[in-house]
Parts: sequence; C-alpha cells; structure tokens
Amino acid sequence: MARNKYDIDEIIEESYDIRQMKRVLQYVKPYRGQLALALFLMLSSSALTMLFPIFISKIMDTYIPAADIRAIAVIAIISLVIVLYACICIRFKIRITSRVGQSVVHKLRSDIFCHLQELPFSYYDERPHGKIQVRVVNYVNSLSDLLSNGIINTITDLCNLIFILLFMFALHVRLTLVCLCGLPVLMAVIIFVKRRQRRAWQIQSNKQSNLTAYIAESINGIRVTQSFVREEENTSIFNRLSDGYRGSWMRAVKYNFIMWPCIDSISTVTTAFIYVIGIGWISGELYGVTIGILIAFTSYISRFWEPINTLASFYNSLLTAIAYLERIFETIDEPVNVKDIPNAVSMPPIRGSVVFQDVCFSYEDNVQILNKVNFTANPGDTFAIVGPTGAGKSTIVNLISRFYNVDSGTILIDGTDISKVTLKSLRKQMGIMMQDSFIFSGTIMDNIRYGNLEATDEDVINAAKTVCAHDFIMEMEQGYHTQVNERGSRLSAGQRQLISFARALLENPAILILDEATSSIDTETEILLQKGLNRLLEGRTSFIIAHRLSTIKNASCIIYVDQGNILEKGTHEELLALKGEYYKLFMSQYDFLTEQKQ
Repeated sequence: MARNKYDIDEIIEESYDIRQMKRVLQYVKPYRGQLALALFLMLSSSALTMLFPIFISKIMDTYIPAADIRAIAVIAIISLVIVLYACICIRFKIRITSRVGQSVVHKLRSDIFCHLQELPFSYYDERPHGKIQVRVVNYVNSLSDLLSNGIINTITDLCNLIFILLFMFALHVRLTLVCLCGLPVLMAVIIFVKRRQRRAWQIQSNKQSNLTAYIAESINGIRVTQSFVREEENTSIFNRLSDGYRGSWMRAVKYNFIMWPCIDSISTVTTAFIYVIGIGWISGELYGVTIGILIAFTSYISRFWEPINTLASFYNSLLTAIAYLERIFETIDEPVNVKDIPNAVSMPPIRGSVVFQDVCFSYEDNVQILNKVNFTANPGDTFAIVGPTGAGKSTIVNLISRFYNVDSGTILIDGTDISKVTLKSLRKQMGIMMQDSFIFSGTIMDNIRYGNLEATDEDVINAAKTVCAHDFIMEMEQGYHTQVNERGSRLSAGQRQLISFARALLENPAILILDEATSSIDTETEILLQKGLNRLLEGRTSFIIAHRLSTIKNASCIIYVDQGNILEKGTHEELLALKGEYYKLFMSQYDFLTEQKQ
C-alpha cells in the first residue's frame, strides 16, 4: 500500500488539536513542585532587576545633582546583591528545568517505545521502519528544549512583561501608551505567520521521516545494493530525498526568522519615537518628563521587547513542536488490535490439541488469505503445512500464536478459545521460529537464552547440541560468549537458523512452530538435525512449514494449502496415493533432485 513507501508523505492534519498540548502538560504535572520553585526563583530575581532603571532615574535626577556619594554607593551595593541573587537563581533554574525536561522526554520516549512493543505485526507491515524510528528518537529529541526551558521561560517572560508594564505605567503613562502602539503591528505579523509556519514544519517532519526511512532501508539492504551495483542509483534517490528535506527545512525556518527582525524593527522604531517625543517634552517641560525618567523609560523599552522576542521564539518552537507532537501522539494512540480482552484468563498448561473452526483471515480488505479453514491437530501430532508461495502457510501458524486476529471463525487450544486468554500466557507455552532468523547484537549465549532468561548455561548448551549448533559455536573464538553483530552479520544464514532453532527449543514449548526452519541448512546438517528433532518432537504438538518435502515425510498429518483453502490432507503415503497437488509437488522435487545427481 502507498503508506509503506519511503517517498510517500504521511497525512497532514489541517487543524491543530489543543488537547495535544494538554497531554504534554500531563507529563509535566508530576514535577510541578520543582517547576514552581524554579518559577519563584526566576520571578523574584526578575522583579528585583526591574528596580535598576528606577535606581538610574534616582541617581540622574536626585543623587548626582545633590552630590550624594553615599546614596550612590548604597544603590551600587544593593544592585550588586541583586545581581548575585539573580545569578544564583539562574543556576538553580537551569539545573531544575534540565532535570525536569529530560525526565519528561524520557517518560515520553518510554511510553512510545512500550506502545510499539504491544502493536501487532500489521502495524509494522504497513510502515517503513525508519518512519517509526524517527518518531522515537528525532521527534522526541526535538521537544527536549521546549520541555526543559520553554514552559518556565514563557511563564517568567509573561510575568516580566506584566512587571515591566506596571513599572512603565508607574513611571510615565503617556510614554507607555506610545510604546504600546507597536503591538498591533506585531499581532498582524503573528496572524500572518501562524498557519503557514505550522504547515511548513509539518511538511519538514514528513521529509525528515522519508529520508530516515530510506537510510534505514538502504543500510539493511546494503549487500543487495553492492551485489547489483546500485550505488549510483541509490545515491541519486538519497540526494533527491535530502534535497526535499533541505528545501522543506529552509522554507520552515524562513517563517521562524520573520519574527525576530519584525520585533527588532518595531522595537527600534518605537524607541526612536520615544526619544523624539521625550526630548520634545523635556524641552517644552511637558507632562513632567525629566532626563532621568527618559533614560529609565528607554531602559524599560528594551526590557519590554526582550520578553516579547523570547515569547516569539517560544511560539516558533511551539509551532515546530506541534508538528512533532502530532506524529508522536499519533503513534501512542495507534490502536492495539491484538490485545487481551477484558477479563482475559491465563492459558492453562497446554496439552497440545489445536482446532481451526471456519477460520477466515485477510491482511487487507477484500483480499482474503484464508477462507473457512478447518482442521484438528491432536496432542503430540506433527502437522506439516505445504503449498505454493503466498498460499497462507505462514498465516496459519501466525494465527495459532495470535499475532493477528481472525476475521471470523475460532481457534481452540485444548478446547479454549485463544482470543479469550492472555497473550503472554499463550505465547509463553509456544516455541516459534520464524522465516527471518533474527539475531540480536550480543553473545551467542544471550541470543539463545533470549526467550527464557531463567535457563542455565547448561540448558543453553543442551539446546544447541540438540539442533547441531554446538560444534560450530565452539569453533568460534570465544565459544558461546562470542559477540555477534546486529542481525548476525558474522554468521552464515544456516548458523543463524540453528541459533534461532536453539532459542525456540530452549523454552521447552508445548506447541512448537517451525516456519522454514531448515531452509538455509545444508543437507548434511539437516540429517543430523532431523535426529535431534525426532527426539524433541515426541510428546509435543508441532507445526512445520517446509518446502523441502523430505523433511516432513514422517509427519502425522500433511495439509496442502492453496488459494486460502485446505485442498488435501493426510499422511505422506496417503497424499501420494491420491496423486493430487501434493503428489505433483513431491514428484517435481524428486525429479529435480534426480537431475541434479545426474
């Protein structure tokens, strides 16, 4: 589908939902005591520094004409104490807000990651993984400064603005009204920029997401790229996406940079106007304006526009953050379709009976994969599932583990509907080996023990011996403690499968699911592995998907699946006797192997 491509932009919301900011504030709420302390420190220091222009006015109009050195010295000492107090307040404010901001970022990132752990396979089937990763890392990081300093600075600057206006009105009402004439112009600029800026940052977040998705895809497929000499074409695609990201970034920051020069220009014009009017009033001895009042007032003017400039920067950051918040909360709000129902019970110890009753399933609407599938596997049976590619073989075993919900029908294990039990209690009793033998970075020991952390080293080694992995592991430089790279790049495909096999077996599962478990294993190893498997499969219900039919000849039951239906079912001999689809598949493999030997 279209959304599963790196070069397709995600949907942009036209209107902003204020509830998203309220949700962010819920993350801040546990730290309101610390933020209140930081706010008190900043407001008290700001209120005290507001006295400086008053001090200057007094010195210019009273103490200097009176040559009162002692009064000037006292004001200097008081000013020094205020400066020292302000420095201490800033130090504690930075420490508090940084700690709170990073705690909020950590909680937000933890929530999105934990939610990703619960989302079903279908969510990951529909999206490039790079577009998911960018939300957890880049977008959350972009909120760090906003949450660390933005909230406190905004409240502080708003209060500073009120303090300054009070001092300005107290100092001279007429001059204050002249100063405020620039605000309507600023409001017009904000209204003009608001919608365009948010839209620009939404587009930028999309382009960043596209670029990250392609980088992730390219790194994962680097072997294929070099094998097919696709470096130049891939570089061209990367440059196109990077240019799109760069262009969107430049358009977005263009709106950010509109604010500062506008505010600076309005401030400069207002200050110049105040000087012209103020000097005229001083010369005409009008409205009680003195040199000290004019100097103090112009000092307040610069202070008046500073918090406005800071608030405008916060406004820019907020609009940028909104674009990221939309994506972050979109992920957190993604419904978990495969989850425990209310009052779900724990799955009792599994004996191994598995029943499909009229099971229908589709990954997409109107594209049915399974159509009223029915079969029964008794405890201890080895069920083999064969059929052409895309017939629904892997879908059947995925539904047994409830990685997807069925569209209709019922799956019973020991007579219990698996949709009514907890996922953890169900999957804990299953050993599953997927087609993709994923190996995590770490030691071989850790990889085998991944699903059973309580297993001892001896248990791990015994599992490896059962699947014939012990010998090649011991040949490595540090044996079971050898570090393997992400995705097991140091190991061959067959070695990765054997380690994944050992990981599945270590859980001592009641139901064992092997999806192409031996596809990358050579024939000699497969023969040895089959001996271990025969011992392991005893007393367990097993489902095996295999293209090599020689590995499933001894299965209790073989079902041939095609076009969403079970076309044939029986033992190897029974299906050969039918001379149907299974017979054709077996004979085609037999003929191929005969030709290879010749």
